[in-house]
Amino acid sequence: MIEFYPQIKSVHIAAVMASGLLFFLRGASLHVGMNWAMAAPVRYLTYAIDTTLLTAALMLATMLHQYPFVHGWLTVKVLLLVVYIVLGTFALKRGSTKTVRIACWVAALIVYAFIISVARMHSPAGIFARLLA
Repeated sequence: MIEFYPQIKSVHIAAVMASGLLFFLRGASLHVGMNWAMAAPVRYLTYAIDTTLLTAALMLATMLHQYPFVHGWLTVKVLLLVVYIVLGTFALKRGSTKTVRIACWVAALIVYAFIISVARMHSPAGIFARLLA
């Protein structure tokens, strides 16, 4: 299965970018009063992208024998993913006020960017690893 590593990694990266872009667009549109972001087809597209992302991630972890709670950087990615999901839920739907939803949306985007930096650096410190070195 390792022979498919480059293709699976490409799918994973594409899904990361698509998921982040769609979250950004959905949040931005909701905050300016457009309701298309909560339409069923858009939500289902989000589910499909995120399922692809998770499947590719699990395949890569299995191929490389790198697992959360064994490898620090993957542990941080998984924990931050939970934070990102919770913030995203409050940003798009569960936030009690528009201010709370916007704050959660911005915070989720910051967490998303940090998750990418952790993945790129293969370090729990992400982008800050360079500052700590």
